[in-house]
Amino acid sequence: MNVPLVLPQFLDRAVSLYGEKAAVYCDERVFTYKELNARVNQLSHGLRDLGIAKGDRVAYLAPNTLEMLEGFYGVFQLGAIMVPLNIRLTPADYVFILNHSESRVLFVDQDLYHLIQPVKTQLETVEHIIVHYKDQETNETDYNRWVDSYTPERFERADLHEDDVCSLLYTSGTTGNPKGVMLTHRNNYLHALSSMHHLRVSDRDVYLHVLPMFHVNGWGSPFYYTANGATHICLKKATPEAIFQAMKDHKVSILHMAPTVLNSLLQYNEENAPALEQEVRVVIAGSAPPPAFVRRVEEELGWEFIQVYGMTESTPLSLVSTIRPHISHLPQNEQYRIKAKAGYPMIGCDVRVVKENGKEVAHDGKEIGEVVTRSHGVMKGYWKNEQATMETIRNGWLHTGDMGTVDEYGHIDIVDRKKDIIISGGENISSIEVEGVLYEHPSIREAAVIAVPHEKWGETPHAYVVLRENQNVSEQDIINFSREKLAHFKAVTGVTFVQELPKTASGKIQKVHLRNEYWSSHGKTGRFVN
Repeated sequence: MNVPLVLPQFLDRAVSLYGEKAAVYCDERVFTYKELNARVNQLSHGLRDLGIAKGDRVAYLAPNTLEMLEGFYGVFQLGAIMVPLNIRLTPADYVFILNHSESRVLFVDQDLYHLIQPVKTQLETVEHIIVHYKDQETNETDYNRWVDSYTPERFERADLHEDDVCSLLYTSGTTGNPKGVMLTHRNNYLHALSSMHHLRVSDRDVYLHVLPMFHVNGWGSPFYYTANGATHICLKKATPEAIFQAMKDHKVSILHMAPTVLNSLLQYNEENAPALEQEVRVVIAGSAPPPAFVRRVEEELGWEFIQVYGMTESTPLSLVSTIRPHISHLPQNEQYRIKAKAGYPMIGCDVRVVKENGKEVAHDGKEIGEVVTRSHGVMKGYWKNEQATMETIRNGWLHTGDMGTVDEYGHIDIVDRKKDIIISGGENISSIEVEGVLYEHPSIREAAVIAVPHEKWGETPHAYVVLRENQNVSEQDIINFSREKLAHFKAVTGVTFVQELPKTASGKIQKVHLRNEYWSSHGKTGRFVN
């Protein structure tokens, strides 16, 4: 008889093989895998007592805490569906998501309760609000008292099937309301097996939760680190100082984050040079970094840089960019260039770059097409949105909306989002390529490039730039720098200096806000859409 691929098996394995090992550190608390499992059982018993059954939605609005981590397994044991909420949304967004998902229970961290309190009366299906770390002023159920009132004894699980939906993750809705991505136990289980192989996860790893768990479950971290009996370090606020301190205290060996967060760690390292004795792997997804960025991480921090690529709709990871043996003879600079790419397909993923006619692009690093994938990770669909599902999954292929090339080694390089390609005088310009050059300027800390209207060329690249401290650089200096490094038609034609760039909760730069800001500041009423 086949064993169904369901996620509670991962915690079962950890309890069986690593029961007395430290599983989770959170604040000053530490829990073994047996103790974590006991808390998970208490949570499951509590949810059943509230009437939660298979298929019901249970929402979480929380940072990276023990309570968030145990929520996955506690919810899954009932066959219920976890709805992790982005902590950087507005109260109106939460109203839409909670009502659209028809969530019945909401767990919320005290620090985030102010986002829910003003809209409580608008929540149509939420029957219970339970608060982590509740203070005396908040008139809701206290999580610790509530969960401690239930037995830690074994929980009789629901009849789970691998094709059951277990996670409902809402993507940011920049062109309308967010869409709920339905991921199954099978999606997450097979994604975990593939990811743990490519990231070389083992029971000796100490994993620091920097990437938010609500972000595609922190790229699956509650699953494959648990399955391997690795140790989780929860960090509520991921400041550079807190990250380095946690890495030192717990001898962290691996962490996942967005490029902007890693950039802040490089800056902190420049000023403070914190010493770490252990070997460290840092896993990065998001906009492709320039090769110079990869070099700094590996040479200044001494960490192994691993670029990955994916999206919520594919659970998420599909590509990984490591140096395989047959290209390890390449010069170091060339290896950095390859490591900066999105990478080659992970096991179980068929990823291609295709032209409008569906034919694959040439493997020459030049011809551009759309990245499409079919894999064990492709979502079941969008929750209550069949039209959007059909638009995204066509003929069995998930269309990512990312444009890329493929080099002679089979590495895919993301050149831009479809909507971010700049077309100037009939020539396609990758905003990512222009940004990569700007990051080489010694005075630039962060940069983002968008298309702006131009009378002669239709549109040209415009840069939004954050300077390093105590740097004084003019707009013309940066324009000249880009013209020296790029073909002139690719060079920026204008620069806006800002204190910071707008970012999502996972650290991705939100170019739609930059486009809107540009139009607003130039007296236009039109709006770009993301």
